Amino acid sequence: MTQQAAVLQNCNNELVKCIEDLCNKRDALQRDITSEEEEKSKLQNDIRILSERLAKVNESLAKKITARNEYDKTISETENAYMKILESSQSLLQVLKEKPHLSKPHQNLSFRRTCFLKTIPK
Repeated sequence: MTQQAAVLQNCNNELVKCIEDLCNKRDALQRDITSEEEEKSKLQNDIRILSERLAKVNESLAKKITARNEYDKTISETENAYMKILESSQSLLQVLKEKPHLSKPHQNLSFRRTCFLKTIPK
């Protein structure tokens, strides 16, 4: 029996050693899981923060694009009005060049004042 007891003791020792090895591997795996769960949590928090920042930047960008488009519209309208003024000025200048008697300021001054005063509403 002592030989059987020795074999049993050997088997028992090997079994205990295998169980201890499995426990050590499980503990190491648990540390890895905990570490990765912490990293996952940190990454999710970073994603949340970045998503909030992205939303704010998108909102700001949309407002600025709208404002820029309004500037573009105002500039275009102003340029068009300015071009009409230039065209009118050129036409007026051309008329004055074609009719030299209208371009002399001392002639017909009283007539022009009368015409101007008649156009002002009372």
